[in-house]
Order: sequence, then C-alpha cells, then structure tokens
Amino acid sequence: MVSSSSPSVVFTVKWCEPELVSPASPTPHEVKQLSDIDDQEGLRYQLPIINIYRHNPSIEGKDPVKVIRDALSRTLVFYYPFAGRLREGHGGKLMVDCTAEGVLFIEADADVPLHQLGEALQPPFPCYKELLYNVPGSDGIVGCPLLLLQVTRFKCGGFSVGIRVNHTMVDATGIVQFMNAMAEISRGSHQPSILPVWCRELLTARDPPRITCNHREFEEAKDIKEWETIIDDKNMIKRNFFFGPTEIASLRCLTLNQSAEYTGFELITACLWYCLVKALQLPPEKEVRMYCVVNARARFNPPMPIGYYGNVISFPAAVSTVEKLCENPFEYIVKLIKKAKAEPTEEYMHSLADLMVIKGRPLTTRAWSFLVSKVTRIGFRKVDFGWGNAVYGGISGDKIFGELTLMDCENANGEESVVVPLYLPANAMKRFAKEMDDLLRIPNQPTMSGQNKACN
Repeated sequence: MVSSSSPSVVFTVKWCEPELVSPASPTPHEVKQLSDIDDQEGLRYQLPIINIYRHNPSIEGKDPVKVIRDALSRTLVFYYPFAGRLREGHGGKLMVDCTAEGVLFIEADADVPLHQLGEALQPPFPCYKELLYNVPGSDGIVGCPLLLLQVTRFKCGGFSVGIRVNHTMVDATGIVQFMNAMAEISRGSHQPSILPVWCRELLTARDPPRITCNHREFEEAKDIKEWETIIDDKNMIKRNFFFGPTEIASLRCLTLNQSAEYTGFELITACLWYCLVKALQLPPEKEVRMYCVVNARARFNPPMPIGYYGNVISFPAAVSTVEKLCENPFEYIVKLIKKAKAEPTEEYMHSLADLMVIKGRPLTTRAWSFLVSKVTRIGFRKVDFGWGNAVYGGISGDKIFGELTLMDCENANGEESVVVPLYLPANAMKRFAKEMDDLLRIPNQPTMSGQNKACN
C-alpha cells in the first residue's frame, strides 16, 4: 500500500468568454422524457470530469481548442438532447426540451507547462476548478445547459478537456460514450461508430408501479445526529491509496477460499470498509452500509441496447453491524460486497424505477453509510481526440466524506493499478493508514479476529 497527498500546485488560467455551441446542422425540436432511474433526486447534480493530454509532436500545429469545438458541434447533431434544456412536468418529472440552444464551451490557457503539475497525475486533479470553470448561473438542473466543456492549453503543447455534465442525462458509461463519439469525429469520422440510443421508456416505471425487491439503500437511518458528530468537515484531509497487483494478491490471501472468483473491486471495497469502521471507531452495535454503484446494462435480457447512454445504475447496499465486520473472517466482508453487487437484476431495476414513483424519489440514507464506485474499466483515459490516450482521465471533484471512487492509474513500477482518493478527519486518517498497513502485512491469515478484535 502506498499513499500520498495531492501536491500543492498554483497556476493561473486565462479564460475566454464562454460561448454556446449548437449542433452543426438542424435537429428535431421535441420533448423527450427522462426515465425514472434518470430523474431520481440522488442524480440531480453536475458530474465533473478531467482528461489530460501531453503534447504530440506528430500533429504539430493543430489547435485542440478548434478541433474539439468543431467536433463538439458535429457530435451534438447525433446527441442533440444535450443541446436542449431540462424542465419539470407533473410531480417534478424531468424531461428534455430539445431546443438546440447549445452547450457551454470555454477556451482557456494555463501559464505553466504540464510537467509542473507533477509527474504522477493523481485524482482529484489539482486545481481542477481552474480547468473546469463554473460559469455563474450555469450549474442548476432545470433550465441550464446540460453540458459544459473547457479546453485548456498548457505552455508545453499539452492540454486538458474538462467536462461537466448533468448526471440525470448520463451515467459514467454514457458520458464516456459521448466523449468517444466526439473523439472519433475529432479524428476525422463523419459519425460515431456507436450511434446514440434514447429509449428512456425502458426504465420508466410500470403501470401500475410495484416494488418487488428489497431496496435496503432506502431504509430509514437511525441516530443521524450521532453520525453527524463523526464528520469533522473543518479537519478533513485527503490521501490517495494505491492497490497494485501486490496489494490485491495480499488481500486475496486473506480469504479462506483463495480459488474463489473474487474481483479486485470486491477485495478492495471489503478492505476499505473494514479499515473505515476501525478508523472512525464506530460503536460495535451500529449497523453500517456500503453502497456499491452497479452498472446493470448487461443484466437485462435482452441486454440494454448498444448506444443507450442514460443512467442504468443502482446503489445496492451491503449491510452489517460494526461488530460482525470486525470479528468475522475477511471473507465475510468480501461475500457481503459480492452479494450486494449481484442484486441489481432486470427486475430489481424495474422495481427501483417503481419505487421512485411510489415514494417520491427518495435519497439513499447517508447516515452510517459509505458509497463506492468504480470507473477503472469505463475508459476515460482511452478517449483519443487525435493526440493519443489521456495521461490522466476520470471523475474529479471536491472533498466528500464517505464517497470512494476506484480509478485506474499506473504505480511506480508501471503496473496497472487502482487509486482511491479518501477524505477523513486527520486523526481518523492516521488510524485508517495503520489499519490498512496491518491488514496488508498479514498474508496467509484467513481471519482478522485476534489480530484486530476490537473496533473502538
């Protein structure tokens, strides 16, 4: 396990006046309904993404701003709902008015070469707000641009592409599909190789709606005030934790059945969950949750259409008392994660859409809860606008306690690895690092009882 803090980087970015980029040719003016998975309250926010590209001498003289602005306009012909605006219908139901008003585009220049930001670009990207300017009044959900894109040139010839997208329109898979479409057109294609599919009615509530599955992520939390005292926003610090092949192999050695098909995600998430409850010194009797963000596209029969770019995600919960997490074998935690990940079937997703209608789009409970998502194989870094793959690519954002994102990177040995940015109060961070060090130093130990018996 290796950890580090984000480097302190200061640089100046000069922004040009934001402009609206509209589709390059006429598009249908119509109203499109979002699905009941799309317009849930928990997705009504802006998702920030940063991709970083190094200078490529083979295409000297090409301006990434001009190339990407032009590609954006032509891509919007196919993805024309992005150029519209959301409005609310009966009961707050979201729909897209496809007005072709356009998306926000910002041309910018940074006063430093890319290498001054550090050799190892790690999430969240330093000074990401400089590379993704929040145009005043643009970050609402209803009546605002659905997409903001900023291309920033660095003095070395490298550049960044910052994207902010309304999450109700797309999940991570959907926005990468859009980015790849724009990248293909940047490289000379006339249309995307995967054409977009709307079909949001596939995840609209049934008539009549009926909740047929157990959705523990929406259970009412107890002792919320007690949970809030644990979160010390004023003393929050950030560290990155890396999991390469060696660390994942060590975690696999902690399972009783080392031949079981546990994924790296399951092993890492189990490790994070265990170390978090220990670091935060949570009471043994408390019931805690780990929400796993699951992309359910392939769980439909037939699968969701290729090109569907709406939200097909859910947040199934692994649930346990703190005491059981700490006293049981490590494999107990891994199995809880694996079971939760398997829950979103086709019926589960329809039940979730129905729940949103019946219960009025409730939020998942955040008390005594953590959330983990994985963007390691979605392909942010492989989006190629003509300058090659990104050297950094992924979701970037502010410090949020309890939210964990597994992102891909290379470790010091050049091996494909996973990096997890973590935000905790300073004292809890010290305990977390120690718990993880202890855990990864005990290969061939199938259980943790005795090693770490007490949770506080």
